[in-house]
Amino acid sequence: MRTVITLPMIKNRKIPLRFQKDDNRFPEILVENFLMHYTEPGDKVIDIFAGLGTTLLVAEELEREAFGIELDKDRFEYVRTILTNKQNIFNENSLNLDKLNLPKMDFAFGSPTYMNEFERENPLTGFTEKGTYQDYLEFLKEIYSKLKKVMKKGAYVVIEVSNLKYDKKITTLAWDIGKTISDVFRFEGEIIINWTTPQEDVEFSYGYGYDHSYCLVFKK
Repeated sequence: MRTVITLPMIKNRKIPLRFQKDDNRFPEILVENFLMHYTEPGDKVIDIFAGLGTTLLVAEELEREAFGIELDKDRFEYVRTILTNKQNIFNENSLNLDKLNLPKMDFAFGSPTYMNEFERENPLTGFTEKGTYQDYLEFLKEIYSKLKKVMKKGAYVVIEVSNLKYDKKITTLAWDIGKTISDVFRFEGEIIINWTTPQEDVEFSYGYGYDHSYCLVFKK
């Protein structure tokens, strides 16, 4: 796979109105690219931050067996209604994935909820607990340490993430996550996703102060 890919920031699937204000999905074409490169029909694919189900739905369309974990109950219940294998999504914190009796996975793809350095609520708890940016990174490390136990030997794990620019402050989230998770999985490198938009007046097509994001590639 090329290390720089240009893709349109177009989300094809319509979602219920209640989710549209906080639509932080990545486009379906991103998942398609990685599933076609790293997996085969019948492979087991997991997204431990399932969100509104993009990874799972694309995986099912491509004849992969999809599994997901989503902490938010409303999103979980919505995704369950549109999946073919409804029993394969769990309303749980990903920190507890070792309790779910999951099969061995061939590939993992997903994107955790982002956190800025100056925030003081841990998004990985559904914003229910106080926590520093360092707490967030340690929480992620623990989650991916548990994910490692359900990945097959030689399996790839891809994390889509961006650095963050907010109010003239920059959080090097992508690089910090890359360094943190490389303590768990072997880091294979990054693939830069250059996002384009049909709206020429949109300065940042990605939405976090940049027009690109990173897909960090790891291997067990």
